[in-house]
Amino acid sequence: MVERQRVVVVLPAYNAERTLERTCSEIPRDVVDEVILVDDASHDRTVEVARLLGITTLVHPRNRGYGANQKTCYQAALERGAGIVVMLHPDYQYPPRLIPSMVALLKSGMFDVVIGSRILVRSALKGGMPLYKYAGNRCLTLVENFLLGRKLSEYHTGFRAFTRPVLESLPLLENSDGFVFDNEMLCQAIYFGFSVGEVSSPCKYFPEASSIGFLSSVRYGLGVLRTGFLYRLNRWGILKSRIFSPQGRGLRPGRGQSAG
Repeated sequence: MVERQRVVVVLPAYNAERTLERTCSEIPRDVVDEVILVDDASHDRTVEVARLLGITTLVHPRNRGYGANQKTCYQAALERGAGIVVMLHPDYQYPPRLIPSMVALLKSGMFDVVIGSRILVRSALKGGMPLYKYAGNRCLTLVENFLLGRKLSEYHTGFRAFTRPVLESLPLLENSDGFVFDNEMLCQAIYFGFSVGEVSSPCKYFPEASSIGFLSSVRYGLGVLRTGFLYRLNRWGILKSRIFSPQGRGLRPGRGQSAG
């Protein structure tokens, strides 16, 4: 454990059979106490591979979406006593060896959320990110920084770490069950006053890595813009959206439960 805080890595998985073992082999187990995989009704051997690797594995009987998968991930991590939760895609796109750095930043007390930025390291395109996605990332980030009054390098990474109070405080159950969940969650963290830090994270794009298509990217981009404008309108007091309401539905697991 890291200074008495249980560190749990959660893997929201869908058809991750071919990359799961590589991802898990690089998770630093001297820092991480438990790995939890939530399978969103994969059509391959993801669940079988996860259990062979000795990973705590939960399975959605039907596909519920990326956002719904994360909700299950965080609920399970909190119920198993996590003090720090790292969300990592199991497709080997992000380097698990950065986990100790992310955990250390949270343990320092300076940040409540830490994200692994593909933009800070300036290797996204070299890593194979499609040009249209890179351009969309930069444009959406520019707009969101303006609307949220921040200077983050990106809002769209799938490599994130949170302290327990963040996960217990945010109205995560009000968020989308789809891909825009990531963006809503980060905007919520900023709205509720949690501090966000960034680390440079190389990324890899290859056939086995999960990636959404062009039309899904467009829908995601529109959802991101909607979230940014909702944030600003709620800040101005013009709207009262559930995703930015302290009375919104959040995770309510038992506190401090041990892993079983």
